[in-house]
Amino acid sequence: MTARTYYTSQGGLPSQTELLTDRAVFTEAYAVIPKGVMRDIVTSSLPFWDNTRLWVLSRPLSGFAETFSQYIMEVGPGGGSDRPETEAGVEAILFVVEGAVVLTIDGRRHAMKQGGYAFLPPSAKWTLRNNGDSPAKFHWFRKAYEFVDGIDVPDAFVTNEADIEPAGMPDTDEKWATTRFVDRDDVRYDMHVNIVTFQPGAVIPFTETHVMEHGLFVLEGKAVYRLNRDWVEVEAGDYMWLRAFCPQACYAGGPGPFRYLLYKDVNRHMKLGARP
Repeated sequence: MTARTYYTSQGGLPSQTELLTDRAVFTEAYAVIPKGVMRDIVTSSLPFWDNTRLWVLSRPLSGFAETFSQYIMEVGPGGGSDRPETEAGVEAILFVVEGAVVLTIDGRRHAMKQGGYAFLPPSAKWTLRNNGDSPAKFHWFRKAYEFVDGIDVPDAFVTNEADIEPAGMPDTDEKWATTRFVDRDDVRYDMHVNIVTFQPGAVIPFTETHVMEHGLFVLEGKAVYRLNRDWVEVEAGDYMWLRAFCPQACYAGGPGPFRYLLYKDVNRHMKLGARP
């Protein structure tokens, strides 16, 4: 398989001579958080995490993400947590984009490097440490698991993108492909985090409009993305949030592949709210 690259946030601070103009957009239907926004002064810290900072890309909020939160975690040498999740009933997906970490799940150790992917059910007891000499960075997706009577909760697992063959979309000559880490028809899972790849010039050939909420982090390349009524230029390091039913499409700009990490909520009934 072709070697992959993964954009990682650099932090820092722009110089006083740079223009303020940027591509950041926040609307009722979508948001674009460009890579230039992710600076040192907008990082956060978490309880029980040592030598760690993070950028919050999305969080449940009125008029914003409803089903999930997504962080970019930066864990320094010797850093990590023995109590990473403090909320009950929360599942997680981790995806490593720089360096390496040791993830321990229910007493079993897993060495994860770039491209490493882990699913953690809400019952999992896990810890994470960076035992190396350089920072490690990974995406952390968190979601309140939607339990269903009669449906088992899936087990934890760890894999790597390099070990999974992308599946080409129909009638695209492999120019549009998806790396799926779980079976799309397995209803035990109520969220998917996939990697979508477009070869230069490839497109989403219709305006997708669907119930799934999305978080998209661009790992590699550039494109022009249709978001609701607008065409927006995006590149590696940019993040997009799309609310349910936000129209979407894209043209991959080249010269190399355009790839993004994609979250969506799946496989559950629509909540109908309180009833008398």
